[in-house]
Amino acid sequence: MIDEPRYAELHAHSAFTFLEGTDEPADMVAQASRLGLEALAILDVDGMYSTVQTTMAARSCGLPIVYGAEVTLDPASLRAVLPGASSPGWGLAPGAEDVGIRVPILAASPRGYENLVGMMSDRALAQVGERAPRITLEDVSGAGGDLLILTGGRRGPLMRALHAGGPTWARRVARALAEAAGGQDRLLVEWQAACGDAPQVGDTLADLARGVGARLVATTGARMSSPSKRALGDVLAATRLRSSMDEALAHLGAHRPFLRAPAEMARLHAAHPSALSHTCEVARDSAFDLRLVAPRLPRTRVPGGHTPQTWLDHLAREGARERYGTREEHPGAWETIDRELGVIERLGFAGYFLIVKEIVDFCAARGILCQGRGSAANSAVCFCLGITAVDAVRHNLLFERFLSDARSGPPDIDVDIEACRREEVIQHVYELYGRERAAQVANVITYRPRSAMRDAARALGYPAGSAQAWARGKGQAPALVSEAAGALARLPRHMGIHSGGMVLTDQPVSRICPVGWAAMEGRTVLQWDKEDCADAGLVKFDLLSLGMLTALRVAFDELRGGERRKEHPPLRGWAPRALPGVGDRPIGLHTLPPEDPRVYDLLCAADTVGVFQVESRAQMNTLPRLKPRCFYDIVVEVALVRPGPIQGNAVNPYLRRRAGREPVTYLHPLLEPALRQTLGVPLFQEQLMRIATDAAGLSGARADQLRRAMGSK
Repeated sequence: MIDEPRYAELHAHSAFTFLEGTDEPADMVAQASRLGLEALAILDVDGMYSTVQTTMAARSCGLPIVYGAEVTLDPASLRAVLPGASSPGWGLAPGAEDVGIRVPILAASPRGYENLVGMMSDRALAQVGERAPRITLEDVSGAGGDLLILTGGRRGPLMRALHAGGPTWARRVARALAEAAGGQDRLLVEWQAACGDAPQVGDTLADLARGVGARLVATTGARMSSPSKRALGDVLAATRLRSSMDEALAHLGAHRPFLRAPAEMARLHAAHPSALSHTCEVARDSAFDLRLVAPRLPRTRVPGGHTPQTWLDHLAREGARERYGTREEHPGAWETIDRELGVIERLGFAGYFLIVKEIVDFCAARGILCQGRGSAANSAVCFCLGITAVDAVRHNLLFERFLSDARSGPPDIDVDIEACRREEVIQHVYELYGRERAAQVANVITYRPRSAMRDAARALGYPAGSAQAWARGKGQAPALVSEAAGALARLPRHMGIHSGGMVLTDQPVSRICPVGWAAMEGRTVLQWDKEDCADAGLVKFDLLSLGMLTALRVAFDELRGGERRKEHPPLRGWAPRALPGVGDRPIGLHTLPPEDPRVYDLLCAADTVGVFQVESRAQMNTLPRLKPRCFYDIVVEVALVRPGPIQGNAVNPYLRRRAGREPVTYLHPLLEPALRQTLGVPLFQEQLMRIATDAAGLSGARADQLRRAMGSK
């Protein structure tokens, strides 16, 4: 009985090799699993953007993953090895596309993974202003070991040397690569018979591998999951070259590589079957689960004699005494705070809260107005720490909407910061934790309908004017253009930076994911977006920008009679006046005075131009119908003009009941406690959770799971 061929793909690319790969990582993993491959290595060019998505997809189907990247090599590294190697395009046929010299590098272990990522980060951070810095062989040899070097395909230094100077040049390059990797056993000579190389090329590479003591491995260098994606690959190639497919015909080629089954690879590489068995050896020794490098949060600084939890308890209870008084004066509030602190302790999230409080305290010390937003407002502990200004006890908000025992990851506290001063806060975080342990989160810029239509039309040879018109919906695009645009839709096109997300780690984040300089001066960014960071166990802190906070801070300064800043002159005719009910406490978000009926007169008249949250046309149309007279009315009004209530046909029933034109009813008496404040009409996610607990008997944690399931896209 003849054994079935076995094969592991050690060199493939997803769509995160931008404008080259045609498939998202999950699709490449799924196809590799269907083909029966032993393992898969998806190598992004000059990055590891797809690492987490590849990992998550592979876990679901049990496919082993080998991690690595294809780096652009500085040609000067080969100057001592070969004459003429200082030119990026050496060894290419005349007129061929100059894509630089690329060297695939694999991590042979978790330690090798950290060394590879660290090498890429160090090189990027050492070259300020370089968006895609090139790696040198000295970088590789100094990375720390546990790395494997592949010689690459036609873009690799070995094949370029072979074409330019024959086996002699190729042998010199192979020895230089082996030396950089730490020995000939760390060098893998690639043979890509699937890419159209003549049969004698395989013999030459096999002799070369034997001569330098390296292993010959078969790879495809796949840029797509299957041959059906060739047309999309051509569109991407034309887009990369900023030309039409006709103009780029010389660069498209007939041998666009795709994933192949073991039997097909065995047939193509029949002259040297060990090239397949070597891939399985490498995969067996090198594949591992990325969870082995998951980090923790940095240790927070606490006074002697305290742990992070006991210090958080102290700060929260100190704030509770200021806001609620003694336990005897407000036992309900203290009971809520004790319960929340118990959940935080059981989940081990004290350090997270202390980090957010440190950021908020820094803002307070610098006179920067900031405010926690979102579900953090449901936490009395956040209110007592000064992170939020909403009294969760007074408003009877559900803590489980924010945090519960069922939660597997840390809470999500977004902090809004004055727009003109947020950069001070971001740079403070970098300074406090260091560039190696703090980085901003990337944002994957994907194709949207308009950009997909524009690129598809240009690739298919249509004039820019037509492409622009179709992208704007002015006219019907030809069927082929629409089909190509649909294939591009949602593929990653390039990387950007998240508006305010930052990751903090106890071990260097620059050894977990490659970190480099962002386009904005002074910022460093890693290569994963917020979802990937969460899946990898990295904790994100959102430091967001809000211009209205600057306006509020200026207003507070004016009302306190403080020094007026020249850049913020007071409005004509405005004079600071004493505010009733504030006493000696400084005016701020936590200490706003009692509600003024004149404010609600303006709201009822829809006189809200420039008033944050209620200035849109839809809000101005709704305000006179709702006639708000208290703060909670504003909360309801803002909630009404949201997709959920609008799509759920909840807006008009509420407004009719508010105006007395429709009776207030409940589908069941058990629903009344949850829906009483909104006149029997469900508007908030917290109401869904309360209904689940009151009517269905679910725990708070289970009710939050239901909320998440119903809110999932």
